[in-house]
Amino acid sequence: MGLKNKIITKGFVVAGLMNLSVLIFSRFFTNSTIPETDPVVMSNFGLLMIAVWGLAYISVAKHYNSVTWLVAVFALVKLIYGCIWTQWILNNDIADVYKKDTMAGMFYSVYGINDWLFFVFFLVVFITLLTTKKKAIGV
Repeated sequence: MGLKNKIITKGFVVAGLMNLSVLIFSRFFTNSTIPETDPVVMSNFGLLMIAVWGLAYISVAKHYNSVTWLVAVFALVKLIYGCIWTQWILNNDIADVYKKDTMAGMFYSVYGINDWLFFVFFLVVFITLLTTKKKAIGV
């Protein structure tokens, strides 16, 4: 495994750990401010599914080159969450969330930035995998 592969593998692990951080921000689903602030996307079930996606990212960290189209799905998921966060941030006052709960305010401040960054990461990995495989088969 070359240096580039090690960095990409670490990227998948970091993406997973960032998703698993919802357990900290939500205080293991006991922080009521997060789901009250966005009950559709950030319900306790939604937070649990974010953690599950994090486990998925970690699970393929060393085998990402075998699951090209799953990496595309990861990029799509991050794109969706990034768009949802952008819409939320444009239509809400983050200061109101901080007044209710600092951890929830921190969560809403950063989760979308994280999703946009990892959208780019997964998209670049996906494109790299596609072009590498095309070159390997002579297309």
